[in-house]
Amino acid sequence: MTNIDIHVNNARKFCEDRGARFTLLREKVYALLLLQEKATGAYELLDALKLTEAGAKPATIYRTLDFLLEFGLVHKLESTNSFVACHHFDCKHPVQFLICDSCGEVQEIQSAGLKETLDKQAQSLGFKVDTQTIEAHGTCSACQ
Repeated sequence: MTNIDIHVNNARKFCEDRGARFTLLREKVYALLLLQEKATGAYELLDALKLTEAGAKPATIYRTLDFLLEFGLVHKLESTNSFVACHHFDCKHPVQFLICDSCGEVQEIQSAGLKETLDKQAQSLGFKVDTQTIEAHGTCSACQ
């Protein structure tokens, strides 16, 4: 069994444990994202999906991505309007991404203390942070 098969099976169990169906279409889109080394746009995913689902339309991919986002199986990178697979589901933790502007590689990291610092500064202004995603753009070590 490959790593992708393991992640897909874990995602299926995760969804089913929450009363949601992890349909074949959802499985295919999640697997396509797991195969990528960089963030992928919805239309790139649609083109890849059409290789096995000829009738797939933009609405098909967007509905599927909405489901995967809702269950924390993928992250959306707002700055590039693209998606990456998440390997630890139901993400409610703060997320930071390092995005290489040269090759498109994306690394998800957890910066110790960043959430607490942000929460403290926000609180001093009477603001409550509900979610936090930080996207840092630059150049990865392979592209430098």
